[in-house]
Amino acid sequence: MDQRSEIQRQDPLESPTREGGRTATSWHIRSRTDVLAELGARTDGLSAAEAEDRLHRHGPNELPAADATPAWKVLGRQFVSPLIGILLVTLVITSVQRHWADAGAIALILVLNAGIGFWQERRAESAVRALQQLTVLTCRVRRDGQDHTVPATELVPGDVVLLESGDRVPADLRLLEVNGLQVDESMLTGEVLPVTKQVHRLAPHTVTAERTNLAFSGTLVTAGRGLGVVVATGIDTELGQINELVQGPRGKTPLQVLAHQLERRIGAVVAASSALVFVVGLALGHGVSEMFRTAVALAVASVPESLPIVLTVAMSLGVARMARHHAIVRSLTAVETLGSTTVIGSDKTGTLTRNELTVEAVWTADRELDLRDEAEPGGPLTAPLRAALRTGALTNEASRASAEAVAQGAADYLGDAVDVAMLRAAERTGVVTDAERDDRWVAHAPYEPELGLSQTVRTEQGRRVLHVKGSPDRLAALCTTMATEAGPVPFDPDAVSAANHRFADDGMRVLATASRILDDAEPASRPLPPPSGLTFLGLEAMEDPPRPGAAQAVAACQEAGITVVMITGDHPATAASIGRHLGLGTGAAPVTGAEMAELTDSALVDRLRSSGVAARVSPQDKLRIVRALQDHDEVVAVTGDGVNDAPALRAASIGVAMGRSGTAVAREASDVVLTDDNFVTVVDAVEQGRVTFNAIRKGTFFLIASGLSALLAVAANLVTDQPLLFIPIQLLFINVVTNGVQDIALSFEPPEGDELRRPPRPRGEGLLSRTLWVRTVLSAVWMAVVILLTFRWGLTEGLAEDHARTLALTVLVTLNFWLVLSARAEYRSLFTMNPLGNRFLLVSAVGALLLLVACAEVSVTANLLGLVPLSPLEWVACLALGSTLLVVVELHKWLGRRRLGL
Repeated sequence: MDQRSEIQRQDPLESPTREGGRTATSWHIRSRTDVLAELGARTDGLSAAEAEDRLHRHGPNELPAADATPAWKVLGRQFVSPLIGILLVTLVITSVQRHWADAGAIALILVLNAGIGFWQERRAESAVRALQQLTVLTCRVRRDGQDHTVPATELVPGDVVLLESGDRVPADLRLLEVNGLQVDESMLTGEVLPVTKQVHRLAPHTVTAERTNLAFSGTLVTAGRGLGVVVATGIDTELGQINELVQGPRGKTPLQVLAHQLERRIGAVVAASSALVFVVGLALGHGVSEMFRTAVALAVASVPESLPIVLTVAMSLGVARMARHHAIVRSLTAVETLGSTTVIGSDKTGTLTRNELTVEAVWTADRELDLRDEAEPGGPLTAPLRAALRTGALTNEASRASAEAVAQGAADYLGDAVDVAMLRAAERTGVVTDAERDDRWVAHAPYEPELGLSQTVRTEQGRRVLHVKGSPDRLAALCTTMATEAGPVPFDPDAVSAANHRFADDGMRVLATASRILDDAEPASRPLPPPSGLTFLGLEAMEDPPRPGAAQAVAACQEAGITVVMITGDHPATAASIGRHLGLGTGAAPVTGAEMAELTDSALVDRLRSSGVAARVSPQDKLRIVRALQDHDEVVAVTGDGVNDAPALRAASIGVAMGRSGTAVAREASDVVLTDDNFVTVVDAVEQGRVTFNAIRKGTFFLIASGLSALLAVAANLVTDQPLLFIPIQLLFINVVTNGVQDIALSFEPPEGDELRRPPRPRGEGLLSRTLWVRTVLSAVWMAVVILLTFRWGLTEGLAEDHARTLALTVLVTLNFWLVLSARAEYRSLFTMNPLGNRFLLVSAVGALLLLVACAEVSVTANLLGLVPLSPLEWVACLALGSTLLVVVELHKWLGRRRLGL
C-alpha cells in the first residue's frame, strides 16, 4: 500500500447530515464497509421488499422538471408594460367615444406587440428535458443475490449496480469493485480523458472531479467493469444538483433592462403629460369629451408604438447575419447582448480546445520532434523517433472508424483517447502502414492501472518484438538501455526525468515507449509476464490543443475591450498551459475551486482578472463566477459544451453553446449555438451584435425624437387654446406607417467598420448616449416649433382646420425625412456618407413623402385621415421648412466632432 493510501485511511469520517433535503454524506472518505453499513446494504443486494420500501420513501430515480408557465399567463404578461397600459387606456377611451378608426389602429398595434412577446416567451424550457435524456432507461442491479435488469427509475439508495463498458451510470455510486474501470466524466468536469476508477478512501478535501471512488449519474463507462452501491438518486445526485441550477431564472439581458427602463420613463412622462393636459384643458373651459380626445392624441403622439416591432426586426436581421457566420441565435435579445459583452467566460474543452487529445511533441535521447504547429513534420525522422512513434501505435487498441460512420458524423478513430492520439501521430508521420496496424498481434496485455503500462508482441521481419507503453516512471524502472541514432546506450534516468517534468509542467499528459526483441526460445505466453530489460525509445507528450485561430480570437476580444476568462474543471497545470498559449490574463496562477471557497466575490473577481483562468471548478463554482462578475457590473457571456456548463450558460447574460460537440443540455440552456464549434465565431458574433445595437440605437433616437416633437407640439397647442393640432389616427399613421417603416430601414444600415475597435458601451449609458439624448431634445424642440408655427400660419391665413392640419402633418413628415437620414451616424456628417449606402432607407424615406401625397389625393384615405390635397407651392414650402432640421443636427454633429477631436 502506498503512503497516500495509508494517509487517506487515517482521515476522520464525516457524519452524514441533511441539507435542504439532500444527503450531505461525504461518501468518498468512507470505507466500503462503512458505506454499506450506513446504507443498510449488502454486496448481494437488497431484497425485493427492501427495495420497494425504499422506493416509497425516497421516490423514483428521476429528475423533476419545472411546470411550464400556462399560455394565458405568458399572454397576460405582454400587457403589463407602462407603454402598453397607456395604449390600452387610449383604446378604451376611443372605443367609448366611438372613434372606431382610431380604436382599430390602436388595437392592431396591441395585437402585434403581444404576438411578438408571446412568441419569444413561449420558447420551450428544454434544458431540463435534455438532462432527463441522460437518465438511463434500464440498468443491471443485484437483488436477493441475483442479477436483474430493472428500470433505472426504480433504483434506490443501497442497491448494488453492475457496470460494464458502454453503460451509462444510472445513479451516484460508491464503487465496491473495479476491473480496469474507466469512466468518461467530461460532461461533468470538462476533462477530455476518461477517469480511471478505484475503490479506496479519499481525503475529505478531495474535489468532485478527483473523487475516483465514485461514479456519477449520467457519465459513460468507456472501459472495464465495476460494482457499486447506490448512494444518491434523482435530485440528490450531482446531475440532480445541476438540474436544480438549470431550473433557476434566466438573467435579464442588457437590452431587456434598458428597454424596460426606457418604457418606464416614457410611461411616466406620457401619463403625467396627459393628465396635466386634461386638467389644464378643463380649467380653460374645454369639454370633457374634447379633452379626452386631446389626451388620447397626446398619448398616441408620445408612445413609440412601433418600437417593439423595430427592436424585433433589427434583432432578426442580426440573427440572419449571425447565421451566415455559423452562429444560430435562439433568443432574439441575445443578438444585442453579445455586442455589449464585457467578459467572456469560456469553457476549455471543446470550446477553446479541440476536445481531442493530440500528440504535441516526441522526445528521444538525441532529438525532440515538435508536432504542435506543423501541418507536416519537417525533415526526415530519426530511427529512435520512428521507433517511439511505431511502438505507440502498435501497442494500441484504437482503430479507424468506417467511412460510413464518419460520413454520418462519427469520429474518424475509435478507442481510448490516449490510444487514438498515439495512433493518429504515427499515421500522420507515416511510420506505420495500414497493414502493420491491422496485423493481428501475437499476444497483447491491455493497460492495467496497477501495472501502469500495456504491452504487445508482434511479428516483424521474422522476429517477435515486444512493444510497451506506459507511465515514464514505470518504464524507467524496466529499461536498461535507451535508443539513439548511433545505437543503444546506457539508460539515463536523469535526462528522461527532466524531459518528463518539463512536459508535465506545461500541462501535458506524458507516456513513454520502450521495446525489446524477444529471443527465439522466449515464450510469448498469455497473459504476458511483466516486461524487463527494455530499450527506452522516447516520450510522447500530448494535450488537448487550442483550436486554430483561438489565440487570435482572444486577442481580438481584448482589443474590443472584452476580458476572456477560461473556466474549466480540468487540472490547473493543464489549464495554465492552455491559458499561456492563448494569451489569457497576466500570467498569474489559475484560481481553483478549492481556493474560491476562501475568497469573497470581490477578491474572486480580482483573481480572475489577473489570472484569466479558473481550474478544477464545479458547476456550482462556474455559476458563482458568473454571478460574481455580474454583481460587479459586467455583462457576462459564457461559452461551453458540457452538462457542467449548463447552469452558467443559463444564468449568464448570454449563453453560447457548441453545436457539434456540445451536449443537448448545453445547447438547450444557451441563447446562441455555434454550428462550427469555433471560438473564433464568437468574435464575429460580437461584431454583429454591436452592429445590431447601433441599428437599434439609431432607430430609438429617431422614434423618440419624432414622438417627443409631437408631444411638445400637441401640449403647446392646447396651452395656446388652438383647435386640435392632430387627431389620433393621424399620429398613428405617422408613427407606424411612415416612421415605423423608416425606422425599420435603419436596421439595414451597413457596419461602420470600427465596431471591434470600440470599447463596450458603459453599462449605465442606456439605449441612447448622452450625445444622442441632447440631440433628441434639440431636434424635438425645433420640430415642435416649426410644426406649431406652420399650423398657426394656416389658421391665421383663414384656412380650414383640416387644411391647416394637413400642412402641419406634411411638415412633420418632411422633418422626419431629414431626421431619419441624419440618424445614420452619431458623429459623421450626412454629406460625407454614401446616399446609396442604405437604399432601403432612402426608398422608405422618399416613399413616406409619396405615401402622404397619395393619401391626401385619394378621397377614401383623405376622409379617413382627415387630410386635404396640397398645392405644389405648399409642398415646396413644407419641404423647405423640413430641411431646416438638417442645419440643427449637422451643427450638433460638428460640435461633437470638435469635442472628441475627430
